[in-house]
Amino acid sequence: MKSKFLFILLLFLLVLWGGSCRKDFEYATSDGHLSFSKDTVYLDTVFSGIGSSTYYLKVYNTTKDDVLIPSIKLRNGTNSYYRLNVDGKAGNIFTEVPLYAEDSLFIFIETNVAPLPEEAFQIVYTDAIQFDDGIYQQQVELVTLVKDAIFLYPDKNPDGTKGEIKLYTQEDGTDVWVEGFDLKDDQLHFTNTKPYVIYGYASVPENKLLTIDAGARIHFHNGSGLHVKPNASLQINGSYSSDTEVLENEVIFEGDRLEPAFSNIPGQWGSIFISKGSTNNRITNLTVKNAEIGIYVEGNINVEESTLDITNSQIHNSSLHNLWARFANIIARNLLVGNSGSSSLKCDLGGRYEFTHATIANYWINGFRFGKALELSNYSKSASNTGIDLLQADFRNCIIDGNSMSELMLSTNSENDFNYSFENCFIKFKDTGTESMDALLYDFDDPAFENSILNVNPDFFNPKVNDFRIGLDSEIINKGSILFANEVPFDLLNNERISSPDLGVYQATEKVE
Repeated sequence: MKSKFLFILLLFLLVLWGGSCRKDFEYATSDGHLSFSKDTVYLDTVFSGIGSSTYYLKVYNTTKDDVLIPSIKLRNGTNSYYRLNVDGKAGNIFTEVPLYAEDSLFIFIETNVAPLPEEAFQIVYTDAIQFDDGIYQQQVELVTLVKDAIFLYPDKNPDGTKGEIKLYTQEDGTDVWVEGFDLKDDQLHFTNTKPYVIYGYASVPENKLLTIDAGARIHFHNGSGLHVKPNASLQINGSYSSDTEVLENEVIFEGDRLEPAFSNIPGQWGSIFISKGSTNNRITNLTVKNAEIGIYVEGNINVEESTLDITNSQIHNSSLHNLWARFANIIARNLLVGNSGSSSLKCDLGGRYEFTHATIANYWINGFRFGKALELSNYSKSASNTGIDLLQADFRNCIIDGNSMSELMLSTNSENDFNYSFENCFIKFKDTGTESMDALLYDFDDPAFENSILNVNPDFFNPKVNDFRIGLDSEIINKGSILFANEVPFDLLNNERISSPDLGVYQATEKVE
């Protein structure tokens, strides 16, 4: 009985094995009947030498037969700058790839194009994925725009490590070092002829000036940034752009990933780091986006010296703060500080500040947000409440708004001076019992809040994506002081505002669907 059972089991296994073998011989050739999710795969724009994101192509077998694709390969073969992954296997050439009836397979595609010839600014690099050969061959085109750039990066030490610079000293006296390098004299003028791609922190040496021309594009690799040393200065000379999409004369600081999927990802690079002791930094028409901290400014003990003068600029989508100043002296006009993972504008440890026609608004939607849109204090919570006088913090014709209940935090140690004023400003503030620890700081009938208004509708275009233009239904139209508007006669889009100034960086305009 037992032997009979074993015989039946063996016979059953042989039938299964035989069926499996026969199945191998039942594949039909693809015969040019494959279908594809795209006829061309566009891999967007990349810098030469920097890898792209991963894109995919889906291949369909819409027939009733299992097919065997004789070959899948790149037209340029092993010389191609594209890389393929077919159903989990990497390579450039694949043979006898099975595809079952009415099924599909994924092909993943990346590219990393070698540095361009010296005379080329950009090229369109093409290849194709070819399926089968001869009369049955089908193919899907691959297209990538490749831009050349000026690459700046740290030198390597003899032991193979990369050069470092001291970024700053923590309050406990510990020095913080990062990968970086000092810019050489012939690198202290950034032009608009080619984009710049920076690896590590590019540092402006002491007693030197970095000048950046209108229309320059500066891209930073992950964890990289710009560092201005003590007694060094930064001068950014952007100008008004007639094309609001291209921003041809704007200077733009952003990450080095050019694909659309990265256009609004916060925290792609480090910061513009202006060190303690750096003075006379002047910025005009600059856009900073997707950093960890957009601009970090450490001032001098002598805050009478100008640390930063910034005009017609915008900083948004930082993972922490857009602008963080510590005992600095900043004059800002037509400055937009938008969405960020913590406070948009943080001024702590005292200092001197003047903000005229600024929009400080935080509608962060990338997770929980810490901090208010605007935070002012005269001490450091991380250094046993060590304080420095807040000599001046004047906000005039400004907007302080966001998607929290209140967007203003005033915090003093009650020992150092704490001077602030809001004239003709819109402030979002709803007392929840937490911000008003010192009710005197939030007495909106006090002269410190002269002609300011609370909790009205600014009618922003689309604040979630940092579009803080205001529509014609806004309740802050004509609420600005002409006196302050005379200092900033044109808004961020170069519209005249003197005759009837609205609050913030923009004059109201009709929303167009």
